[in-house]
Amino acid sequence: MIEQNKNKELNIRLSVILQFALNTALVLLAATLCVLLGKEIIYFIRFSIFEPGVEVHYKLLERILIFFLYFEFIAMIVKYFQENYHFPMRYFLYIGITAMIRLIIVYHDNPVHTLLYTCAVLVLVISFYIMNSATARKGKL
Repeated sequence: MIEQNKNKELNIRLSVILQFALNTALVLLAATLCVLLGKEIIYFIRFSIFEPGVEVHYKLLERILIFFLYFEFIAMIVKYFQENYHFPMRYFLYIGITAMIRLIIVYHDNPVHTLLYTCAVLVLVISFYIMNSATARKGKL
């Protein structure tokens, strides 16, 4: 009985230590992402003032999608702390959809790859729809 209590106490201490390490790493990651988000904003300001021309719009669009990826990761970390240390699945789907759209825009030279990326986006959107439908049905019950 005493040994079982010691094991239980050790498990609780270990989980607290690991949760603290995870939370610290996520806070550091969020700070780094905020810095990168700020750098993207500075890039947008510089680009809009000093870089006129149509040929560089793909580069700007790529950077805008990277900006949204940073933004979504930061939002996901915020939700992690707001939802009592739980990552909502929909944020992973948002990030996946945005990343795949970025791939389609940036690497659209190969039609087969573009088709596969598009199919991946479709699968993610269908997953998001199914997840929201299941959540809505749960709320009605």
